[in-house]
Amino acid sequence: MNNALVEEVAASLVREYLNRKGLKKTISIMDQELPRTKSSVNNRNDLRRVLKLESLYKMNKAQEIPLKAMLEIIVKHCMETQNMTNTRTEDCLFQKNAVPKSRSSVSVCDISDEEKGGSIAVSNHSKTDVYRKKSTASPKADVLQMKLMKLDDINDEEEFCELSRVPRFSRASRLNVDAHPIDLNLAVDLKNILFGSSLACFNDEWKIQSFPFNDLPDLRYGIVQKKGGPCGVLASVQACVLQKLLFEETNSSNTFQRLQPSNSHRSKKLALAIADILWRAGDRKAVVALSSGEKQFIPAGRYKSDGILETIILHTVSSQEDLTLFLEQNIHQFELGPYGCILLTVSAILSRSTDLVIRDFDVPTNSLIGAHGYCTQELVNLLLTGRAVSNVFNDVIELDSGNGNSTVLNGITGRSDIGLLSLFEHYNLCKVGSYLKTPKYPIWVICSESHFSVLFSVQKELMNDWRMERRFDLYYYDELANQQEEIRLTVDTSQNCVADAENDLIPPIEHCIRTKWKGAMVDWNGTEPLL
Repeated sequence: MNNALVEEVAASLVREYLNRKGLKKTISIMDQELPRTKSSVNNRNDLRRVLKLESLYKMNKAQEIPLKAMLEIIVKHCMETQNMTNTRTEDCLFQKNAVPKSRSSVSVCDISDEEKGGSIAVSNHSKTDVYRKKSTASPKADVLQMKLMKLDDINDEEEFCELSRVPRFSRASRLNVDAHPIDLNLAVDLKNILFGSSLACFNDEWKIQSFPFNDLPDLRYGIVQKKGGPCGVLASVQACVLQKLLFEETNSSNTFQRLQPSNSHRSKKLALAIADILWRAGDRKAVVALSSGEKQFIPAGRYKSDGILETIILHTVSSQEDLTLFLEQNIHQFELGPYGCILLTVSAILSRSTDLVIRDFDVPTNSLIGAHGYCTQELVNLLLTGRAVSNVFNDVIELDSGNGNSTVLNGITGRSDIGLLSLFEHYNLCKVGSYLKTPKYPIWVICSESHFSVLFSVQKELMNDWRMERRFDLYYYDELANQQEEIRLTVDTSQNCVADAENDLIPPIEHCIRTKWKGAMVDWNGTEPLL
């Protein structure tokens, strides 16, 4: 057995003990320092077989008060074995035919200072009185100690890898990741960028939102939003996940099968999508914000604690490959949360850097989260293009302010992977440039007043062949609408839509579509139009 495997088995043994004790927070910390690998043993039966504990386990089960954790069984056996100090630890653990003595004959040998070696020996201060007195421990006292160690019964077949619900972290030494805790000054800067004030906090809609997927058969690709507020973040991530599923997938030739991914497959695509978002914002580096569950600094001054930013550990990654692997190992924090949406937003800001985000703004006092917790255009642009600019037109516009001064308005600097269509353009309140209106992939985030959703095609050729634009299908997904079925819209540009003077209740999504395909007919194919 090589040393690496010994380490993994030893770690699995400790996790089994912590699981029996119900110490989930301790397991979380352990997984931060020593993450699980493919060699980890997560099933109790498998762990007993690896450690050759079947015989000891059966004898323990026959006891009046059996121990529940394997580590306790091993320790008890070693303590009951004669001349323990002359027996190598590995012999004590793995000898097959050793027969432990009864509890009444327990004799605990002291461990010399020489044997402690300054590492794993238990100090006198941490020993219980029962075990400190090797010659005076009575059978009755020993049974009492065993009762104190008794744990609630757990099915032996149960796997203890279900503790993946507890946040896991990748060990920085295995990947090129530099981890450090957030500090007060950075938290203040973040709040100013997010809200315009360090005294503001995330509302409940943001706190409960991560990126969970829809389990309806036809909508398994879809992310579900619980309440209003961070829909701009949800729609942007949804669009990037669709890019991965539809146009960067080689395992399935059937396009529609790609929209019905398995749980593990869609989690992986979520990780890849987030990696793209952060790498694009960071320009050859990225920062991943993960929650540690513990405060990393003491709030002070003009800073209002929200219980979230204070717990963040920042992981800086300089390799896109390492970034992808790191996110795959920690995707549960984003997918299951509870703060996945906040962690992604913070990660995107810090990947770009607070200074550059402020420089992106038309006005330095702009913010990424507006009234009622809604996402601003700056936040959506940061996630889609890597720049938190305030506008959706192409490039830069310079306005003459008079007296020789000028005002520079920042727009989109290049053709985006994901597009955007806006209802505000229908009302002549903005002009979406071609970099967003004609993206590299036929996927658009739809801005309909204060709400964001997604429109997409399964045919990439739609972006490259004008003949495809005569008649084509688009699919609409609204993460907040409690959508129960697929919505397929057929767009026909060979006919002009004639306004119905008697019925002006035109769905906003149709207005958005016509900002790109002017006058197009839109058929909802039997689905009730969303107004």
